Amino acid sequence: MGNCCSNGKDESEKEEKATAGNGGVNDGAGGNGTMDTPPKTGPQSSPIPSSGASNKGGGGGKPGAIGPVLGRPMEDVKATYSFGKELGRGQFGITHLCTHKGTGQQFACKTIAKRKLVNKEDIEDVRREVQIMHHLTGQPNIVELKGAYEDKQSVHLVMELCAGGELFDRIIAKGHYTERAAASLLRTIVQIIHTCHSMGVIHRDLKPENFLLLNKDENAPLKATDFGLSVFYKQGEVFKDIVGSAYYIAPEVLKRKYGPEADIWSIGVMLYILLCGVPPFWAESEHGIFNAILRGHIDFTSDPWPSISPQAKDLVKKMLNSEPKQRLTATEVLAHPWIKEDGEAPDVPLDNAVLSRLKQFKAMNKFKKVALRVLIIVSPN
Repeated sequence: MGNCCSNGKDESEKEEKATAGNGGVNDGAGGNGTMDTPPKTGPQSSPIPSSGASNKGGGGGKPGAIGPVLGRPMEDVKATYSFGKELGRGQFGITHLCTHKGTGQQFACKTIAKRKLVNKEDIEDVRREVQIMHHLTGQPNIVELKGAYEDKQSVHLVMELCAGGELFDRIIAKGHYTERAAASLLRTIVQIIHTCHSMGVIHRDLKPENFLLLNKDENAPLKATDFGLSVFYKQGEVFKDIVGSAYYIAPEVLKRKYGPEADIWSIGVMLYILLCGVPPFWAESEHGIFNAILRGHIDFTSDPWPSISPQAKDLVKKMLNSEPKQRLTATEVLAHPWIKEDGEAPDVPLDNAVLSRLKQFKAMNKFKKVALRVLIIVSPN
């Protein structure tokens, strides 16, 4: 939303841990004009599905009045849900714990103040997020949108509550893991993105914070969240607007000419971090990070890389190929011998230094999150 590269929707660490918050870099330039034109097979050509709740006056709107954001009759979310503690907040949204009055089941509700949707692009961003989440409903490892409501003041997105925390937090809490465990995690993440791509959706903001555990159980399912920057796409469609989060942005995104291959790059960055504890492209500023990404040099000489298996390094190299057309697709990643179930990833604990670095990287992100996002306005030219 908005014209600033730092979207602001992602400024709250707590919001991301609670559910699918919005976030990442978004230059808002509109790209090639195709951002709001989904494939014909997508749901965007029809009205956003109703939340199913009865209209109780629309939270201050006239009964039956059509909401300008969702394009259907306004509804009072509080007629169906009672609201509890705040889970987190960002510039655009505040997330609360909410409870269904009929069943007692708990969810997370992100409330977006309509006064903060200052232009048509902001409104389209919210519409598209809702439409994509409806489109992906039923996929087991994608956070589920339970209902979208609009009243006079706000838009409310009621979503599955992911109370198990972030993926990296769980890894750090365990205190140790192996290449085989990393391969298993990556396999789930790539399977999720394979599903998205096969359904005509590019996520565009893949990062560890956007993969949450449903609950605190040992075998809790992993859920992909935050579809605020996602888009529908058709085969061969090219996007130009710069979106994402600094460490994970693909070089072709910075060059304003990209497609679904950019998601694979982002997952490749995540794999690199999983194996060594630090990102492959590092600098003190977002400008420096982008320069490092464009140079494309990947360090495989520093510890612990000499002790990492050749198969793991091969996969990282192929996912972080600077040429998008030569980069592996999601299908090809899943067929790689290192990532396959019962594949070649060794069941040997990674160096303890990896977890220490991972913990430091997490802490740095917590305190420098805004500083390490793109904070400049990117010229449409």
